[in-house]
Amino acid sequence: MYAIETFNLTKYYGKARGIVDVNLQVKEGEIFGFIGPNGAGKTTTIRTLLNFIFPTRGTAKVLGMDVVKDSVRIKEHVGYLPGEVDYYDDMTVSELLSYSARFYRGDTKRRTADLLEAFDLDPTTRIHALSHGNKKKLGIIQALLHQPRLLILDEPTSGLDPLVQKRFFEVLREENRRGTTIFFSSHILSEVERFCHRVAIIKEGRILKVDTIEDLKNKQFRSVRITFKETAPPTLEIPGVVHARRDDDTLHLLFGGDVNDLIRALSRYQLVSLWLEEPDLEEVFMHYYEKGVEAS
Repeated sequence: MYAIETFNLTKYYGKARGIVDVNLQVKEGEIFGFIGPNGAGKTTTIRTLLNFIFPTRGTAKVLGMDVVKDSVRIKEHVGYLPGEVDYYDDMTVSELLSYSARFYRGDTKRRTADLLEAFDLDPTTRIHALSHGNKKKLGIIQALLHQPRLLILDEPTSGLDPLVQKRFFEVLREENRRGTTIFFSSHILSEVERFCHRVAIIKEGRILKVDTIEDLKNKQFRSVRITFKETAPPTLEIPGVVHARRDDDTLHLLFGGDVNDLIRALSRYQLVSLWLEEPDLEEVFMHYYEKGVEAS
């Protein structure tokens, strides 16, 4: 069974595009990255999965249940952290978490205390006195307190300082080791690259590519850095050059062709150095975004 499965999931706001024919399969127990810039359709997808908004067409299942028909049952097993968190200002941290706990079965007191300690959050503080970062920490605790089977995170690190981010990822890895599926929506590619098993790239509401991080980086592309004795050419006219950037005497390429073609093309130049290495996720992401090709 998949933790998340969508079938041509589409949402329009009147005539405005939200998402179009989104097909995703997120395996139980994996950490799945969902990447794209603001406005790409990440939050619309999440809100549709959680039945906060209704799809225009298509269907979706979460933990094997229909997102519309079984919405209440789904929410018993899902933890959700929105991109922006907002609460009743007059409540204390403890009061809000106690209120949240009533929606779930079982005793969450020990779990809540452990999370408050992990994120160094004072339960007696009133919400209006919390900084933006501390409100985000409260949202994380609220999403985790009932030990969900599926955790859906929308831009989760926004507002967190680096030390809290480090602890946050440690907690998420612990949850994943216990079997929690994590759906991690972000535009920060370095986080996705370090943390996720697989990733989907979304652009203008459509999925461009779904693959493992390793295959996205290794299957087709190399990052090439060539330093010339004199000014570098603007590019190399050979098959497989998908992106080129010149910096004085150095040429940076994202290259998906035959390395023998590359060597032959360089044989007529005087070189200082040549480096070929794995591209980072950002380079691969920009290739798919500029190319704009949907996944096969």
